[in-house]
Amino acid sequence: MNSQILEQSNNNSEAFNNFQSSKDTTLINRSKGFKDVATIDMYLKFKNSLDSLQVDTTLAIRKDYKFNYLQKDNFGLMPFSNIGQSYNKLSFDASENKIKPLFGARARHFNYLEHSDILYYQVPTPWSRLTYKTAFDQGQLLDAFFTVNLSKQFNFSLAYKGLRSLGKYQNALTSSGNFRFTSNYNSKNKRYYAKGYVVMQDLLNQENGGIKNEDLENFTSGNEEFTDRSVFDPNFENAENILEGKRFYFEHTYNILKDKDSIDNNNITLFNKITFEDKYYQYNQSTTANDFFGEAFTTEIDDKVKFENFSTSVGIDYSNSTLGKVGVAVNYTDVNYGYNSVVLFPDQQTIPNRIKSNFLGIDGKYSKTYKGFSIYGQGAINLSDTFVGSFLDGTISLRLNEDIAISGGIAINSRIANYNYLLYQSDYINYNWNNFDNFANINTQQIKFNLQSEKYFNAALDISNIDNFTYFNLEEIIDGINVVKPKQYNEPLQYVRLKLQKEFKLGNFALDNTIMYQNVVSDDAVLNVPDIISRNTLYYTDQLFKKSMTLQTGVTFNYFTKYRMDGYDPLLAEFYTQNETELGGFPRLDFFINAKVRQTRIFFKAEHFNSSFTGYDYFSAPNHPYRDFIIRFGLVWDFFL
Repeated sequence: MNSQILEQSNNNSEAFNNFQSSKDTTLINRSKGFKDVATIDMYLKFKNSLDSLQVDTTLAIRKDYKFNYLQKDNFGLMPFSNIGQSYNKLSFDASENKIKPLFGARARHFNYLEHSDILYYQVPTPWSRLTYKTAFDQGQLLDAFFTVNLSKQFNFSLAYKGLRSLGKYQNALTSSGNFRFTSNYNSKNKRYYAKGYVVMQDLLNQENGGIKNEDLENFTSGNEEFTDRSVFDPNFENAENILEGKRFYFEHTYNILKDKDSIDNNNITLFNKITFEDKYYQYNQSTTANDFFGEAFTTEIDDKVKFENFSTSVGIDYSNSTLGKVGVAVNYTDVNYGYNSVVLFPDQQTIPNRIKSNFLGIDGKYSKTYKGFSIYGQGAINLSDTFVGSFLDGTISLRLNEDIAISGGIAINSRIANYNYLLYQSDYINYNWNNFDNFANINTQQIKFNLQSEKYFNAALDISNIDNFTYFNLEEIIDGINVVKPKQYNEPLQYVRLKLQKEFKLGNFALDNTIMYQNVVSDDAVLNVPDIISRNTLYYTDQLFKKSMTLQTGVTFNYFTKYRMDGYDPLLAEFYTQNETELGGFPRLDFFINAKVRQTRIFFKAEHFNSSFTGYDYFSAPNHPYRDFIIRFGLVWDFFL
């Protein structure tokens, strides 16, 4: 049975990867209670019941793009040398529908599952998926997933993703675990719905500060004595940071009016959502402090910051065939961020230890389809004098025909900077500040346009204006010591981003192209991005052995122009703006052979195979070299019972 799959996303950076149709002819065994024969189109995943996606077991080029540590397309991200480390962002997404500060250590959050990453499931028979990939020395990546419907009304899923990888450089081990449990229920009369999840995560990285400045020449020259990367002396070898968190979420709704016999088709639904998250970030150097970060209060460094966030909302949704769907809710938030001690300096300066607050807020949404136009809008505001924040996001879309869809919208956002910009404490003297009363709200206005066409091309354009842009800045280097501080840019900043994607096919051959152009207009270099990012994949696909196996092989070319790439601070687990060193302008070529046999997809890749003959000038951040040539293997194995 053929089924078409169309994945949709509101994120402009993923619009191209999701706009596609593919056919999955997988036949599953007999089921109990759903139908006599279960087919792949019956296996659904969703964030809410109106946006369900069919489970896809096909072999497509976008599956190759997503077969990585994050299990999502990482176009616009520059990985570090070891799997499980951070990613340097090559592009900046200015659109944020957030009205509260985020927890810090953002460089450690790429693999931290947020609320928007959680999916629920509906399946006619039990479904399991094993995802495996080799790592970098003495380690593996494995993601094991299972879901089952105990009845048509009740489903649950269990999953765990674990990683351990030693890495090629000294003190670069990574170890992480992501556990998630989800469940959803609907009553037989379709009036009551409930869903919830539990997510527990720990992400540990050993940190070495990159290779020393005096060793950069040994790397870039290709000195044969240093081709074994473990002989490099890093800036330090006794540090690690860890991000741990657990989140509990529950949501339920009740349809108090469900009048399908009415001409207007009126529906009234009450809903309640509850979230609690507890997380912490810790940096320690257990043996002795290192002068890489300057002077310290103590000889042993142990920085730890905790964060607790509780929020709940109660609201009502009203839908009418004529008016559309309107929702409004009142929410309550209680936050507690901080440390266990107060820092007192000899000059009487005091760094407090906590930011605490609780406040109410209002959020709403509206959607309507009228004469082919789809209108969607949402907004929220905090009713607080200290945590001032609001956003408004509206989009209008139109499908002109079966192939062409266009959309446009505007987004306005105002929020406080992240917590670690406002308050930070450390055993290192340079890393103590309190900016809660000094930093103004970050204000962003953005207009965005999208064109999606499989026949012609996909395009996304967004133009943003940012006031009070907040960033970490490398202020100066004193006696080899990096001085990184939070800064706020008080002048307006404009940012333009255009992304184009087109795939050309000729017989069994295809050429998939994605290119992004970016430009930042400001009086000072506070936001640095490359002008051009490009990814081009030439590949061949065929059916072999009487169509029992699908084979896909080709080469992927990645490139971005030279620019002043952000540096990485392992103590903060943040990237900072620097204007001393230009990096980039190097090609990355990956050769791959992918295959599908029944419900198993096999991935074989020679990563960065050009590293030895196109020059050793490849870096993920200043002093942090990118990966050398390596061959890696993995598979995705689906079980439908």
